[in-house]
Amino acid sequence: MLMRTDPFRELDRVAQQVFQGTWTRPSTMPMDAYRQGDEFVVVFDLPGVAPEAIELDVERDVLTVKAERRPTAVGEDAQTQIAERTHGVFSRQLFLGEALDTDNIRAEHENGVLTLRIPVAERAKPRRIAVNGAAPKQIDA
Repeated sequence: MLMRTDPFRELDRVAQQVFQGTWTRPSTMPMDAYRQGDEFVVVFDLPGVAPEAIELDVERDVLTVKAERRPTAVGEDAQTQIAERTHGVFSRQLFLGEALDTDNIRAEHENGVLTLRIPVAERAKPRRIAVNGAAPKQIDA
């Protein structure tokens, strides 16, 4: 069988192997973030990652998300033909700031998507301040 070689495909394959995430050098994960009402929503794409393989840590105002995707087990008699899905450790740090309530972060994992909901702290919400006026003074003529 005649096969054409594609040097860029081979280079891409080698680069994927070299830059695959490890615990000491994790890869980043794609995310979206937006504000919805009184909370910030952060969404991470983590296909193939089990909820048990996700770690969420908050230290001061820094949220760290770490996840690990392990290769699927194949039988001993199986020969891998193509392996393009990345495996390893993925990590992302978010600097939240003092305006967010880090004590009440909610996390949900569904269909390979991790969604974090971070409420705005009460002290950072806009509020109306009442103005008290004094009764007008009468001028004696």
